[in-house]
Amino acid sequence: MPAPATEPSKAQTQRPAVGPRYKWIALSNTTLGVLMATVNSSIMLIALPNIFRGIGINPLAPGNTTILLWLMMGFMVVTAVLVVSFGRLGDMFGRVRMFNMGFAIFAAFSVLLSVSWMHGSAAGWYLIVMRIFQGIGGAMLFANSAAILTDAFPANQRGMALGLNQVAAIAGSFIGLVLGGVLGPVSWRLVFLVSVPFGLLGTVWSYLKLRELGVRRPARLDLGGNVTFAAGLIAILVGITYGIQPYGGHVMGWTSPLVLSLIGGGLVVLVAFCYIETRVAEPMFRLSLFKIRPFTAGNLASLLSGLGRGGLMFILIIWLQGIYLPMHGYSFENTPLWAGIAMLPLTIGFLFAGPLSGYLSDRFGARPFATGGMLLAAVSFGLLEILPVDFSYWQFAGILLLNGIGMGLFASPNRAGIMNSLPADARGVGAGMSATFQNSAMVLSIGIFFSLIILGLSGSLPSHLYAGLTAQGVPAAAANSVSHLPPTAVMFAALLGYNPIQMLLGSTLSHLPAAHAAYLTGHSFFPSLISGPFQSGLQIAFDFSIAACLVAAVASLLRGKKYVHELNADTAAEAPAGVEPAAVVERAGAAAAPVVARVAVAEELRDPAERRAGSREPALRRHQEK
Repeated sequence: MPAPATEPSKAQTQRPAVGPRYKWIALSNTTLGVLMATVNSSIMLIALPNIFRGIGINPLAPGNTTILLWLMMGFMVVTAVLVVSFGRLGDMFGRVRMFNMGFAIFAAFSVLLSVSWMHGSAAGWYLIVMRIFQGIGGAMLFANSAAILTDAFPANQRGMALGLNQVAAIAGSFIGLVLGGVLGPVSWRLVFLVSVPFGLLGTVWSYLKLRELGVRRPARLDLGGNVTFAAGLIAILVGITYGIQPYGGHVMGWTSPLVLSLIGGGLVVLVAFCYIETRVAEPMFRLSLFKIRPFTAGNLASLLSGLGRGGLMFILIIWLQGIYLPMHGYSFENTPLWAGIAMLPLTIGFLFAGPLSGYLSDRFGARPFATGGMLLAAVSFGLLEILPVDFSYWQFAGILLLNGIGMGLFASPNRAGIMNSLPADARGVGAGMSATFQNSAMVLSIGIFFSLIILGLSGSLPSHLYAGLTAQGVPAAAANSVSHLPPTAVMFAALLGYNPIQMLLGSTLSHLPAAHAAYLTGHSFFPSLISGPFQSGLQIAFDFSIAACLVAAVASLLRGKKYVHELNADTAAEAPAGVEPAAVVERAGAAAAPVVARVAVAEELRDPAERRAGSREPALRRHQEK
């Protein structure tokens, strides 16, 4: 029989005195942390050609594809796996302590990433290992930032605070594209060094200024849960990573015994993990939180939203770098920077809609904004689907702006709704669970989008490529060999800003007439060749995004009315047996008592003005689910 949970002691539950400006210190510090982490998750996408040239690797050579994929996805995989564990550790030992440690680890491995003295494959694997350790620091930041903000802000301001934090996180992934394009050509080492000053600043700042305001409850570490969760999720995500690589005579590796074993075995281990979590006294993954409807609906909507948009960035980069920008006179070498600039309207939409919707959700609840945001995102994906491959940029920019507004409308209120639904002592693990769904969805989405695009290319690209090459005098044997290469090589060449035909034909070009070689490697041949097959894959991918966003809208609609855990007497029913909430606000006009309870109350209103403001919000007092 499980041992009873250890109750928090008085020392562990007393809140330190903080001034009225503390919440803004917490917001600026945590926003810096997640912005730094998300910028680094995408900055390499644009800078990869410069990094590979710097360490002397041809990433499209058959043996180097694995290095390419792990440099792109290793950071995301490790953050997806570890955020729940670090969130739970934050609940046990202090969220600020874990967050501060994340800053320090991130800064240290940013330095180590920039000082590689090796070359070739050894340098590639060194960067992968350092990138994984950097991801550990990123997981600590992701896991605890939302919980720290929820502790610091009163309920009627959390939507605004979490909205700013969430928008910074999402915008960071697009800001990283521009930074990578600017810094990479100067020096590939700057791509990693740019984080160091911010990491050092954040480490010192968080150590000096942040305070532990949350409920801490020492508990025994759930070793079995941590091991099985990490093993199962790693197996699935690694299987997805290898699934988009060619296998044998197949264009992708989904039929590979290794991939099937990894994904199947990972699912079995995760089933065992769920069983373990129902049997231990202090589970890492608190499955009981899914009894809270706003928490469950919000996370389901977040998962589906991530699946719908996670691979979008990769597809847009390939579209811009491989087709649109070369068609309009940009050299392949310069397309990475201009692709990042071309996608700025998406970031602008996030920056506009995210804080505004977060602020309004404090008053009206998350449901209307999150649901409306997903519907707007579905409309934008439909418009992208009917856009011609060689589009007018202002049409493209307008649709990206619309997509950014839709995602911004969704992200901030949805995050606030999830965090508001959590008991005080579960904010760390709850935030980690939410981040796991979001980060895992990103990796899953990349695998899905790549697979759909490759399927679209594999149907007609070989014949188009063969006919186009032979028409320019390429020997039939060479044209046949190139046309039967997996479409993955073509996609990765476009993603990296390489001239695909030059990479694929190599020395064969030197035997062709100069005019024919110039045409094959010029701005029009490859984009014109790939545009038809690529559009077929795009339509399938965008159909998937539309479906995911529509289902996410339904999930968001089912979350119920505005719900704040510590201000709803109903939550007492959710407390574990033997735990009595110390106090709840039962009626409008009742003073919010300072309480320390294991589940019911997360924080007291800290001054008379806030207490009066709280009493004027009867909508927060009672949760009437519909």
